[in-house]
Amino acid sequence: MLLVLVSLLGCVPAAKACLQCDRKIRLLFEDLILSAPTMVDQIEIKKIRDHAYVTYRETSRERKGVVDPTTLYRARTEYQSEFDRFLKTQHTGSATFEAIQIMEKGRKILEKHLDTFIHDGLCPNKCGLLKRRVMDCFSCRYKIYICPSPSGQQDCGEHPVPVEEGGQAVLNCFLPWHPLLMERPEYHYSWAPGVPGTKKMNESDFKVLVVTDDSSVVLNQLHVDEQGTYRCSLQGRNGGTVFYRVTFLLTVAPFPDQTHRPIITLPPLPDGDNYSPFQPTEGLLVPVIAMVTALSLAASVGLTVVLGLMIIQRRATKKPRKRKEEKTTQSMV
Repeated sequence: MLLVLVSLLGCVPAAKACLQCDRKIRLLFEDLILSAPTMVDQIEIKKIRDHAYVTYRETSRERKGVVDPTTLYRARTEYQSEFDRFLKTQHTGSATFEAIQIMEKGRKILEKHLDTFIHDGLCPNKCGLLKRRVMDCFSCRYKIYICPSPSGQQDCGEHPVPVEEGGQAVLNCFLPWHPLLMERPEYHYSWAPGVPGTKKMNESDFKVLVVTDDSSVVLNQLHVDEQGTYRCSLQGRNGGTVFYRVTFLLTVAPFPDQTHRPIITLPPLPDGDNYSPFQPTEGLLVPVIAMVTALSLAASVGLTVVLGLMIIQRRATKKPRKRKEEKTTQSMV
């Protein structure tokens, strides 16, 4: 019976992961062994488990033999949930056959997660050098896995950055795989002045701008003399390995020249129009001023005479009225 079960397990495709490296999974298998109804079942399940571990390691070798902590955590969490559900159900068959079923369930879960990881997640760098931390499925210890650049170089291209004078430019060289690097890298920004693309740049042409943990820098109030070739390098600390490099070709367009409208000067009047009343010349200003002055004086004199006559007439009308009042007073006495 044991040989038949082992043969069946060998025919089942093995899980593509380091299942045996996870402590919680190992404890689940130990509980499964102890839950067997008889000692014979416990021994058989233990042999099935040991054989499964060997199969896992052999299959992992065909799939790089590594797994990252995130993928292992996702697979373990989902498998643990299925395992708990399995323990709560009524067992009607043999304990050994049920052990094969639950290990097969784990294989499907792990295969789903690991296929995605190996295809897309193990080496996501399309350019640049990636050194990341993964778990070895044979020693169950973490190690550094190197993902070389597909192009064989750390340079990841050039990006034109046009901007107008007085404007702002944001240089950002972040890629999603940068946080996966084993060590804490730094972003080194440098600059080579001059119109980009006019000459071949050497390393000595670049001047250091800033070394920072931030992946982007902001350039404000740009002037024409600040255009040039800007470069961002992702490097290990203390001048270590260059993992990634990108170039920004920054061009600054000057302000357009401001065109001023010319002042229109009217031509002088011809001689025949010197007497025009609408545009008096300097020769006519003196007579006009004299005439206005004479009219003002005449008006002032006339006004004075009129006011004097009015005062005299008013006094004359007051004297008869006063005499009449005196006579009335005497007659009453």
